[in-house]
Amino acid sequence: MTYIDPAAEWTEGTVETRLAVPDMHCAGCISKIERLLPMQPGIRAARVNFSAKTVIVTHAADLPEPDLLRAFDAIGFEAQPLHNAAAHERGQALRKLIRALAVAAFAAMNVMLLSVSVWSGADGSARDLFHWISALIAIPAVAYSGQPFFRSALKALKARTTNMDVPISIGVILATSMSLYETIVGGHHAWFDGALMLLAFLLAGRVLDEMMRARAASGAEALVRRTAPGAMRLDADGSSQWVAADALAVGDRLLVAAGERLAADGVIEDGTSRFDLSLLTGESAPVMLRPGDTATAGTLNLDGPVTLRVTAVGEARAIAEIARLMESAGQAKSRYVRLADKCSRLYAPVVHSLAAVTFIGWMIAGAGWHQSLLVAIAVLIITCPCALGLAVPVAQVVVCGAMMRAGLLVKDGSALERLAEADQALFDKTGTLTLGRPRAFGLEALDEEARSIARALAMTSRHPLAVALRQALGGEHVGPAALTDIQDIPGEGVRALWQGQPVSMGKPRESEVDIVTAGAEDQTMAVALDMGRGRRAIIRFADALRPDAAQALADLRALGLPASIMSGDRAEPVRALADQLGVDGEGGMRPADKLARLQSLEQAGHKPLMVGDGLNDGPALAAAHVSMAPGSASDVGQQAADIVFLGDSLSGIPKSVRASRATMRVVRQNIGLAIGYNALAVPLAIAGYVTPLIAAIAMSASSLIVVANSLRLRWAVK
Repeated sequence: MTYIDPAAEWTEGTVETRLAVPDMHCAGCISKIERLLPMQPGIRAARVNFSAKTVIVTHAADLPEPDLLRAFDAIGFEAQPLHNAAAHERGQALRKLIRALAVAAFAAMNVMLLSVSVWSGADGSARDLFHWISALIAIPAVAYSGQPFFRSALKALKARTTNMDVPISIGVILATSMSLYETIVGGHHAWFDGALMLLAFLLAGRVLDEMMRARAASGAEALVRRTAPGAMRLDADGSSQWVAADALAVGDRLLVAAGERLAADGVIEDGTSRFDLSLLTGESAPVMLRPGDTATAGTLNLDGPVTLRVTAVGEARAIAEIARLMESAGQAKSRYVRLADKCSRLYAPVVHSLAAVTFIGWMIAGAGWHQSLLVAIAVLIITCPCALGLAVPVAQVVVCGAMMRAGLLVKDGSALERLAEADQALFDKTGTLTLGRPRAFGLEALDEEARSIARALAMTSRHPLAVALRQALGGEHVGPAALTDIQDIPGEGVRALWQGQPVSMGKPRESEVDIVTAGAEDQTMAVALDMGRGRRAIIRFADALRPDAAQALADLRALGLPASIMSGDRAEPVRALADQLGVDGEGGMRPADKLARLQSLEQAGHKPLMVGDGLNDGPALAAAHVSMAPGSASDVGQQAADIVFLGDSLSGIPKSVRASRATMRVVRQNIGLAIGYNALAVPLAIAGYVTPLIAAIAMSASSLIVVANSLRLRWAVK
């Protein structure tokens, strides 16, 4: 049965079906599917998600699934129902690519060692022996490691179309076949090493791309896993039973105990408790929810039991919508094609056409087929895109190593390219510009007796502000007061008796709001300490700025990246912090709001850098042109971000920008070197002045030059 996407938009007579297409490898595949698939009978449109390797097809509602799958076959791709494409299958595909890469690289190294002996002057039977040993190593390795390219090329040819794997396969097979012929007839040269090196470099690129897509998919999966696997459902007869989340239905009544996460969205019918809503808002302070308030799947009930009436389950939940936003945002980012890939798309067909023209030209000039083919192979080898293939990844590897030593973890090498292009920086507030750890201040204004009572009350509560207060008072060597009749009342605070007098610590009164919000710091959290006999004090808390936040934002401005804040926190503290840092700021933003802001900026031609940490930042981190997250960020935030910086300092952000720009300068130099090398070498090879041996040496030399130039990036992080 066809899998119908739950988020499908229905139109009259059509339906959307999501299918897995594991054979997509490049931007050409995306273009081909979206252009050719709608030409098939019954299909209206196709939309590719390259990160997840899925295609959403809009088609006639009566189109059978077998016909839909055959439509993909007709354009040279294999599609599978989504429910058959499990995560372990993605992992299996990655393992196959890694094994193919390992075989190609190991074989290339061994054949290169044997080639050194031939280049050094081995002749006669010794040379023939080395060639035969090379053939025994290379032919099985090419047959095994070349399968990803050969299969893809064969499918394209069967569909009477072409893709990037067709010229790659032709080049590898031709070089290997001619090398085998030279070995059989006792020729002087063989070029098994060139074929193996080409495969190794191309496979390395595919492994990196596969790892990136797996990481993108795992980010959305990690988000959905934040919901509870099930819940206690209250039946009509008053009994209760545990029910899996998939079996819940709209209208069910759930009993949610303290310490449990919600498995579905709903409205609270009975009970009052504090909930951790950082999943949606990023606000570190828990929020009190009462009967009639809406609670969201994945949020954590902190205090007491509540009864919830389910309003949304499965893919209709708010957390599932966030995951879909992340996935669709990742799709746009995955269309970014590396600069070297853009060159390669034109480079490969031109070079192979040039080799064919060279062969024909020499045949017309009167040379025999053997001489003509040798010259054509020399053209193929000397123009092998090894140097071009190394231009980007070697530079990325070198600078990523330098950044890692500086506490900056780059998860996707292409992020450096996008970071170099960024022209605006957007920051979340809590946990990003701030440390995300509330701290009590102004305690010196309290006398020792007040501090003693406050510490005793704080020791009886699990509230984050109580934890911060007892940590602060614990460092002052203040002993807790002896309390009796202690009560921790959800939503109200802690009450007790001290020396027969009632004392409490809880929410400030409305008349005390001006006291709470007074001052220059981000004083958005406070508790009122009532010590009896009319004595009352306000204890304020602030989420401290990261130590060098102002300097980091100033450095970004100097680099041409003006900063602004967009946060899910309340508007007042966001504006206060923005004024303190001298930037623009907007609060009360939900994930969809942040995503809309990023999309509007990109439509206006900007390339924003997003820096965030919370689960609610996941879609924005995935949608931004490039994104960063602190090491303290949530799992989903770290998964969605391109770069993770460790420690409390924000200085790593401008460091990353400078390093990325230096990387792109080196990448452009590398590509220029690779193209300049070919511009010089190709005419010589076409003219017959370059033997295959010299071509192989020149090809290796061009690669070494690119590597040496990239090594300068070891000192790029400063």
